[in-house]
Amino acid sequence: MKQGEGFTTGSCAAAAAKAAAYMLLTGDRINEVDIIVPRGDVFKAELCNVMSTDKSVRCAVQKNGGDDPDITTGMMIYAEVSYSTRNTIHISGGKGIGRVTRPGLDQPVGEAAINSVPRQMILSAVQEVCDEAGYEGGLDIVVSAPGGEEIAKRTFNPRLGIEGGISIIGTSGVVEPMSEKALKDAIYVELKQRRALGETGIVISPGNYGRQFLLEYYGYDIDRAVKCSNFIGDTMDMCVELGFTDVILAGHTGKLVKVASGIMNTHSHEADARMETIAAAGIRAGIPLETLNEILDSVSTTEAFQKIQKYDEANPGLNTLDCVMSTIIGRIQSYLEFRTAKRINIETTIYCGDIALLSESSHMRSALERIVKKQEKRII
Repeated sequence: MKQGEGFTTGSCAAAAAKAAAYMLLTGDRINEVDIIVPRGDVFKAELCNVMSTDKSVRCAVQKNGGDDPDITTGMMIYAEVSYSTRNTIHISGGKGIGRVTRPGLDQPVGEAAINSVPRQMILSAVQEVCDEAGYEGGLDIVVSAPGGEEIAKRTFNPRLGIEGGISIIGTSGVVEPMSEKALKDAIYVELKQRRALGETGIVISPGNYGRQFLLEYYGYDIDRAVKCSNFIGDTMDMCVELGFTDVILAGHTGKLVKVASGIMNTHSHEADARMETIAAAGIRAGIPLETLNEILDSVSTTEAFQKIQKYDEANPGLNTLDCVMSTIIGRIQSYLEFRTAKRINIETTIYCGDIALLSESSHMRSALERIVKKQEKRII
């Protein structure tokens, strides 16, 4: 395992289940257990809070997410294994484990939010113990996470329709200290769920910054949008893969001006050509060199657009701001259409803190109307 990595809730659940099964079937008390996670790493887990009766054993493994800013780090993930009259190994969720209430997720509606890979990890680990002990009967496994109800309120779970607790997740079994992957996975899950609910159009927004703008100009609640963070290009790829037909990108100039220069990851560490893009559009609009230099020296897109607005105010009859934004919105549309190979209809609206609505693509409002109607029909 690499430095800074940790193990997923799925790995913790599988380790706890294996240990509990071993202690139940052998009668021996142990303090640690080893499992091999899907990536091939060995997880040597220390056991906590072991409790046993003649018919069941319960123990916990503490989640350690490594250097990843994982909200579940430090939680105790429990597994209780008990004898069962059925001839199978049955896995269910207990206290602190969320339950799926909407379609489109890894598990069907009504099931505990224990994803398929962790389920297989638990099953394989416990079956290994059964084989070694020569036990051929059934076992019930209940995974729980005390405190999960409160922790889940600070995750995507309520938004996705997972109620009452956290999810037991993980595909490799290892938590890599890369929040990018976690964010992209969360975006994909939410988009997939929306499609499963019958939505064919979606509003994409980098974040919550434009809440008041969207309400004031379009009567649209940003909580109904999918937040794409900086991953605009990746999110568009996901929309194509999942079969959306209408996508609206709604965002502040600070993010979307980058898209006008072909930048599809808008994080400041990736790339930045905001002032150059605005200045280039200004050249096309006929803005003089002095103002162009002021734009290039601006520290924010808001300041740059204020320079253009000031130039227009000093020259009555000119409307260079609209000309600049026509170029920028056109380039955003062009790059997004290229990214998606024109397989979906993409519309854009772009705003700025002090100037509010700067520009929108020609069919943005009709696309939004289609999206809202579909969403309201689903809600009803």
